[in-house]
Amino acid sequence: MENMTEKFAEFCEQLKYEDLSPEVIKRTKLLILDTVGIIIRARHDAESTSSLVSAIDKLEMSNGSCQVFSDKKTYSPSAAALLNGTLAHSLDFDDTHAEASLHSSAPILSAALAAAQMNKSSGQELITACVVGYEVQIRLGLAGGSSAHYKKGFHPSATCGIFGAAAAAGYLMGLNKEQYISAFGIALSQSAGSMQFLTDGAWTKRSHVGQAAQNGLSCAIMAGEGFKGPSQAFEGQWGYLHSYASGGDVNKATTGLGEEFETLNLGVKPYPSCRYSHAAIDGLIELKKELKFSSDDLDDIDIGLSETALNIIGYPLTDKQHPKSVVDGQFSMPFCAAVTVKSGGLQWDDYKNHLNNEDTLSLCNKIKVSPDEDAEKCCPEYMSAKVKVVVKGEKYEKFVKIPKGEPENFMEDVEFISKFKGLTEPYLSKQRVDQLTDLMLKIDQANNVNSIFEYSQIDI
Repeated sequence: MENMTEKFAEFCEQLKYEDLSPEVIKRTKLLILDTVGIIIRARHDAESTSSLVSAIDKLEMSNGSCQVFSDKKTYSPSAAALLNGTLAHSLDFDDTHAEASLHSSAPILSAALAAAQMNKSSGQELITACVVGYEVQIRLGLAGGSSAHYKKGFHPSATCGIFGAAAAAGYLMGLNKEQYISAFGIALSQSAGSMQFLTDGAWTKRSHVGQAAQNGLSCAIMAGEGFKGPSQAFEGQWGYLHSYASGGDVNKATTGLGEEFETLNLGVKPYPSCRYSHAAIDGLIELKKELKFSSDDLDDIDIGLSETALNIIGYPLTDKQHPKSVVDGQFSMPFCAAVTVKSGGLQWDDYKNHLNNEDTLSLCNKIKVSPDEDAEKCCPEYMSAKVKVVVKGEKYEKFVKIPKGEPENFMEDVEFISKFKGLTEPYLSKQRVDQLTDLMLKIDQANNVNSIFEYSQIDI
């Protein structure tokens, strides 16, 4: 794709809030609300948070001009982007794009929030910056192809995320076309994220997107100050599409850019686990309602998945049947299915309740995974699954093509608010939660986004 970097840069420079449809604006506001709720809960509950905050303190990156949600300290812009971004992904509860197989708001909103605080940006400017970032990240993911990218060991939320973060931050910094080209070129040398965390439940998947936000912000600032990056970050001989990716459709990078918004194709998670597990969770919930079975009634469970899903949440099966940490559980189809059978769903607090529960872990051993033709046909457009159960000797199955939260099966406003309240109410009073919810849903009316941080401070 010739001139892909230049076309992305032109889009980023030229997009205006007035160009966004009411649907895109509303969707972006809901995505921001959803992400802020996750950040607030993760600031207090994610087991990786204390070590990250301690490291930031040791690096003397505290006492700056930027804030982090539900944190009374201030941080340097770089540290705020890192911390908000990591927290946004620490529960694995954040938005996803099915076909590109990546998370968007965690790296992009976090970089944009830091830049917005630096520049005292309005809510409308923040919304536009996020859309700029979403479009760049998602379209790059579509152009590169997710399945082949995963097979190389890359985490696309991060490898593509730094470019989206640079785009969003650059918008609020007022970068021009040439500066954007440099920002993308600088980001090329920092695009990173390894899937090795899957082998032992490490926390690096969380920090991947935080570092993408942090580094994307830095790339935008460097370019804005005149630092030169290579001019063909994406299509060049050693650019992203040749060095990192293979198997995607490069035409999806720029076709309809600025007219058709991939932002509207972002899905939101009703469950805090890998998105590839959600169709199966939906299927099990439906079967439980229909058959009213308990775990004792089950003779067998087999979850049919696509090859991409199997390699992330299904294999090696023995390891997936014996999760030892939250990360293990989030990326274990057997564990997510077992909790759903026992609890009727999956919530964040289920990890502490079930990871050491002998009955749940015993049920994990009953749950198998297998390749499924129907799920494979739907991949990568949809993260589908087929649930096959044997209850008291009788066989039943349920195929879920589109999991709850995808654009064609989207959550209602009231479901967003319910999720936000469920995440925040353990740490904020009902009055504070209501105030913050109202403010976030009207963020397009805010003259300065800094005000939203005041309402996220712990008060109970």
